[in-house]
Amino acid sequence: MKEIRKVTIAGAGTMGHSMAQIFARYGYAVTLYNHRQPTLDKAKEKIRENTDVLAAEGEITPAEAEALKGRITYTTSPDCFGTCDLVVENIKEDKAAKSGFYKEISPLVPADVIIATNTSGLSINGLAASVDHPERFLGMHWFNPPHIIPLIEIIRGDATTDEAAQKIYQLALALHKKPVLVNKDVLGFAANRIQLAVLREALYLVDQGVVSEKGIDDLMKYGIGFRWACLGPLEVTDFGGIDTFYHIAEYLMPDLCASKEIPRELARHYEAGEYGVKTGKGFHDYSGGKAQEATAERDRRLVALYRAFYKE
Repeated sequence: MKEIRKVTIAGAGTMGHSMAQIFARYGYAVTLYNHRQPTLDKAKEKIRENTDVLAAEGEITPAEAEALKGRITYTTSPDCFGTCDLVVENIKEDKAAKSGFYKEISPLVPADVIIATNTSGLSINGLAASVDHPERFLGMHWFNPPHIIPLIEIIRGDATTDEAAQKIYQLALALHKKPVLVNKDVLGFAANRIQLAVLREALYLVDQGVVSEKGIDDLMKYGIGFRWACLGPLEVTDFGGIDTFYHIAEYLMPDLCASKEIPRELARHYEAGEYGVKTGKGFHDYSGGKAQEATAERDRRLVALYRAFYKE
């Protein structure tokens, strides 16, 4: 496998432009590819804004900010896939679209270049079927907003080589991320399976009138999530006592929600076209400029948490 110095990111939306900024910040030459020029123009402006904020906050110097911007090239030409050391695909979360994209570009990508997908949960094995040399294909799952959230899941397919998996693991460390290797290709990988299991029980409690929507969020923010920010669930169990959790599990596991259906409260908002921040209404109200305020407050809190735990 080639040494990774030149990275092509396919897809310049919310995740793609943020990933391009991260790679460039740590010295990689980045080509940001998108088939629509207006999307690239928006990405370039967003990267400029974000980089200026980093400089204004003292995270990087003005000279480093200019160097960062200079490391990113923007293109609509697929020729970029033939001259890179790594491809990170970040197009829309649709299997047919991703498979079609791989069939188009993987013959252009040299056989010793890793192709990674930022899918949130589509089967790596299923996508690998459309990739030439599937042994160099794997998942590299970033979390939104990627310029703040430290976790990256690295998901192996059945054909993925140890070399490819370890190379992306080490790359994530070089980006100052916290990688986790997922050794088997399961739907949702690890993080989203846990997240959806928690969401299922949370929405069940709301649906049953046990606690309000705001109450559920407060339970997580000020209790469970607060503790999970510094201790994983198995560490929490160790500190609480495995014997204690064993006895709780005896009576509580049979009573937990075990539905295989989409949670009723989730379906209700979806069917009403209430998608959350993007539409101005979801479980909470984001109308009248509240969405921008909520996003800024989210990022402020996440940055404060990151600095508290991981700032060097």
